[in-house]
Parts: sequence; C-alpha cells; structure tokens
Amino acid sequence: MFVSLYSSSKMAEARISQDEFQCSVCLDLLKDPVTTSCGHSFCKICITGCWDEEDEKRVYSCPQCRQTFSPRPALTENTMLAEVVEKLKKTKLPADCNAGAGDVQCDVCDGRKRKAVKSCLECLNSYCENHLEQHESFFKRKRHNLTDATGRLQEMICQTHDKLLEVFCRTDQKFICLLCTMDEHKNHDTVSAAAQMTENQKQLKETQRSFQQRIQQREKDLQQLREAVASHKRSAQTAVEDSERIFTELIRSIERSCSEATQQIRDQEKTAVSRAEGQLERLEQEINDLRRRDAELEQLSHTQDHIHFRQSFQFLSAPPESTDVNDNPFSSLFSFDGVREYVLQLRDKLENFCKEELKKIFDRVTFTNIVPKTRNDFLQYSHPLNLDLNTAHKNLLLSGNNRVIKFTDASIVQPYPDHPDRFDVFQQVLCRESVCGRCYWEIEWRGSVCISVSYKSICRKGRYNKSRFGYNDQSWSLSCSFSCYSFRHNEIWTDLPGKLINCRLGVYVDYSAGTLSFYSVDRDTMSLIHTVQTTFTQPLYPGFRVYCRSSVKLVDVSE
Repeated sequence: MFVSLYSSSKMAEARISQDEFQCSVCLDLLKDPVTTSCGHSFCKICITGCWDEEDEKRVYSCPQCRQTFSPRPALTENTMLAEVVEKLKKTKLPADCNAGAGDVQCDVCDGRKRKAVKSCLECLNSYCENHLEQHESFFKRKRHNLTDATGRLQEMICQTHDKLLEVFCRTDQKFICLLCTMDEHKNHDTVSAAAQMTENQKQLKETQRSFQQRIQQREKDLQQLREAVASHKRSAQTAVEDSERIFTELIRSIERSCSEATQQIRDQEKTAVSRAEGQLERLEQEINDLRRRDAELEQLSHTQDHIHFRQSFQFLSAPPESTDVNDNPFSSLFSFDGVREYVLQLRDKLENFCKEELKKIFDRVTFTNIVPKTRNDFLQYSHPLNLDLNTAHKNLLLSGNNRVIKFTDASIVQPYPDHPDRFDVFQQVLCRESVCGRCYWEIEWRGSVCISVSYKSICRKGRYNKSRFGYNDQSWSLSCSFSCYSFRHNEIWTDLPGKLINCRLGVYVDYSAGTLSFYSVDRDTMSLIHTVQTTFTQPLYPGFRVYCRSSVKLVDVSE
C-alpha cells in the first residue's frame, strides 16, 4: 500500500528521472541529442560512430529498434531535448547513486534502480536517498525502524506472522517474533534479540581471544621452525664446506703418494739402467778384444815360420781378461707389472673403504627427504586414486570407473545433482582419496590441462581466484600444453624451461618433507619437470582442471 501511495506522491511532484534521457549506446545522459526518423534519440557522436562502421554495407540501422535506412539519414539536433537534458543535469542527484553489482537496490525506483542507503523494517522496503527523504516526510509523525540497506529483509521477518524477528528462543535456538512467544514458543526460554546479540558478542570476543592465542602460538611455532630451518641450512653448508676441505686434503695426500710412488719407480729405473749400462760397456769391450785376438790367430794360422808361430801362439792363446761370469747382467732389471697390480689393489681398497665409511657416517644422519631415483623406486609409493563425482564441474564427463575426465564442449552440461562440494565455475575435479606420507601417481593427458594438489578446504563456488587451482594458498598446479609447462601457486606464476616430451606425467609427494615433484615419464625413464619445497598443513587431494576438448586419465601403474 505504501508503494502505491509513494508512486502517487512522486507523480504529484513531477520528478524527472535521468534514466529516461540516457543514450542507449553509451548509457549516459544525452550529449548533443539527435533523433532518427524512427523516433529514438542518441548522442550525436554515438550514432555517428555507429553509422560510420556501417558505411561499407551502405545500410544504416537504429541501435535501439534496428530499423534500417538507406541512404544514410541526415542528423538534426533536437533542441528541445537538449534543453531538457541541460535542466536535468542541474538537478541535485548523487554522482554514484545507480546500483551496481553487490549493491542493494531501491525498491521504489522505476527503470534503472538506484543504490539503497536504508532499509525500513516496518515497510520491508529499501530506499535510495531521494526516496528515503519522501519516506521520512510521509511517516514523520510515526517514526519507522530504519537500518543500513540490506538485501536480507525477508530473513528478518517471521514467515508465520509477518512480524519483525526481535526475540530469540533459547529453547529452540532460533529468532522469533513477539506473537510466536504467545503460541508455539509459549513458556520457552526467550530473550530479546538485542540481549542475545550482546551475549553472542561476548562469546565472539572469547572466540577471538582463543583464536588470537592460537595465532600467537602458531606464530611462535612458525618462528621456531624458521630458526630451525635456518640452523639446518647453516649446518648443511658447514658440513658441505668441511667435507669439501677434508676431501681436498685427502686428494692432495693421494696426489703426494702418487708423486712419491712415481719418484721411487724412476729412482729404481735410473739405478738399474746405470748399472746395466756399465755392464754393457764392459761386455762390448770384451767382445772387441776377443775379435781382435781371433783375427791375429787367423793370420798366424797361415805363417810357415814355425819359430814365429810357436812364439806368437803362446802369447795369443792366453785369453783376455773376462767379465765376471758370476755377475748376472739381468739381476738389476725387473718388470714393474707387479707395481700396477699393487696400485690397482690399493685403489679398490680405498674405494671400498670410502664407501663403507661414508655409509656409516650418513646412516647416523636422518634424512626425511629421500627422493627415489628410478621409476620402480617411485612405484613402491603408488596408490590407486578415484575421482570424486560430487566435486566435478557439470561440463566434465567422468568415465572409466571415475578414472577418466573429458571436457568436450561448454554447451554440454552433465545431469549431476547440486552438491556443496561441486565446483560451479571452473572445470575442475578432486580425487576422493587424500595423499599422505610418500605418494606417487601417474596420469595421461591430452590438450591443455592443469595437474594439481589441493587442500579439501579450497572454495568451490564463485568466480574468485580462491576457487581456482594454483591461484591461492590452498593449491599447487602444473599447467600442461603442447607448447610449454608452467607452475602456479598463490598467483605466483613460474614458466618452466623445456618443451613437451610426452603425455604421461608422474606426481610425487613427500608430505612430511614438504616436497611436491612433477616428472615426465617415458617407459622407465623419469625426467624432472619441476619440484617445490614447502610445508603442508592439511591433507592433500589430487585435482585436475581440464580445458575444452581436453582429457585426463588416471593411469593404473600395475598395467
């Protein structure tokens, strides 16, 4: 009833709305208004721009009713409309009075709705500034209960008695009106809504205090963990530097031993060769003396003078001084093959000793981040995964016992029932199983997809980054296409080097160590694409986002 009275009052005041004088092209007040032959008015610059784009077609249309003209009509300024618009501009209206996305609209405005500033709990309407003034003037004798503009007016009214919910029933834990206290809530423990609000605010402060204490404790834990990480890094760096220094000293010691062994071999070689060369010289001298004596004997054998023969024979028949036959000329020369065998044995002993001692050293150190090396090493951590149908976006088709996801066309909607866990904007799906400890799984993909892990608490509704894999602190995502890989977490984007190798990927999570790694898998060959070091605070769930004409298949690694 109030709305109808309100409309009559508004007509009596002959108030002009700016919505009636808006250009349908720029949606603003008309500027230099011109009118087409079909009767619609536009800004001169707007209609001129529209018709300039249609010059090639030589057919011109009205942007509002689509009536066509040929040839192009001449435009004449509508002087009367221009004067009305100028007067309208001088009226006092807020610059930002039109309701936008998320604003509460005025229930009385005709045409374009303006932003409401107050809601009346008596009339159950919301009013902009202009209509609020009229409301106040109309009910100046009876002051109505006003509140800040809200779109939840119906939630504040009793559905049974159409009265304001101003009482809280503690027995049934719900808000009721005064009439409810006289029938179905009679003899119940009730208080005013304001009193309940006061009590709830006390509880809120207690809850806040508890949260603040928990935050302080977590901040303390965080600081301690950061200090422990820093200490761990310093310890690791010191261990690396000490190891490098000690091994460098060991290498130098081995190099010195090698130099000493080489020098000993050369010294023995020099001594043996020098002794052998002396023996060679004496042997050569003895051979020359024997050859000369043999030549003289040959010459003597041809003489006829028996006296000369006798005298010369006695002299020549005495052998020259001989080299000591007991002195073996090869005794100082020997083979060094034995040295090579001993050095080989020394090498093997040193290698085995180093391996055994290093193993003893590192067995005393506990490493939580033990990364497998071969595919068989990864497979020992594999677990079967299944897609959760209740989380799947309605453009995604699940098949193969909920192990295959396809997205063919945005116009094809699957008949999935509404569910609070379902992603309603992004074409995403989570697995039913969480991953903990060390876990490994493989997928095959086609097209363009995102391979992700996410906390279960990730938002599922609305066009917000908090519900999109990789765009928040709740999820980590590897984007895969035929041209490149990229990684995103909490809106931080990392382009990864290298191009597509194949369409099978392996994902490895070591929860306690805080590592997440993505691998390209080709038979038994594992090629690291990207690895992340972080701290996980909630159970992780594998997830996938699939773009148009793309698919993902969870691989049974036992096949």
